[in-house]
Amino acid sequence: MIISSQTHDITTPTGMMRTYHYSPVEGGNYPCIIFYSEIFQQTAPIARSAAILASHGFHVLVPEVFHELNPIGTVLAYDDAGKDKGNEDKWSKQLEHHDSDTQALIEFAQQLNGCNGNVGAMGVCIGGHLAYRAALNPAIKAAFCLYATDIHSDSLPAQIGNGSFERMKDIQGEIHFVWGKQDPHVPMEGRLRIYTACQRTGINFHWQEVNAQHAFMRDEGDRYDAALAISMYQQAVALFGRTLVL
Repeated sequence: MIISSQTHDITTPTGMMRTYHYSPVEGGNYPCIIFYSEIFQQTAPIARSAAILASHGFHVLVPEVFHELNPIGTVLAYDDAGKDKGNEDKWSKQLEHHDSDTQALIEFAQQLNGCNGNVGAMGVCIGGHLAYRAALNPAIKAAFCLYATDIHSDSLPAQIGNGSFERMKDIQGEIHFVWGKQDPHVPMEGRLRIYTACQRTGINFHWQEVNAQHAFMRDEGDRYDAALAISMYQQAVALFGRTLVL
């Protein structure tokens, strides 16, 4: 499908959130995917990923995940300075503020012209965590989480009792986890902790580990695995086609 893109500034309890919207040009009644970026916000690789998803018949919303902490339109570089700033933002923002962002995005999606009202979530790196976190909201029918960081450690700032790992049982939709076996950010012990919790809570989940490094989806840099990336897009489209399309 041919797609178009535009920007929206969405009001949230913690300020205005710039959000990039990709959607098919052809009229229709399409579901929506919230696509959460890495700590660097909407870089060129993230924009290309969103465009790929949209071209399969979805509205795709890419929010600036740290909108409270940066000027609108901020994109961090894939260098040490960008990584340091992104990590600083990650440890500064409360998970509750991500939750209110997600709620604002859901409400925005459900009012979009040409949207069927069904919403899913997808993300990479910290965005994988945020897609998982979004699935705590009962409106999220499915989530596709790629090498999601900081779930196993339950270490992102949150109120007592509201950590992402400890709230896993609240997930109602279907969730897919994809992990790189060579990813130092989520070692084997961490993956095992998450897998065991998935089994114990009885959530509806799919588990996949691949021979890949962290950020293997990013089509810039030495860790990119194009063959695996294509497979992941196909699996995500299949998941959302099955769970979000009426």
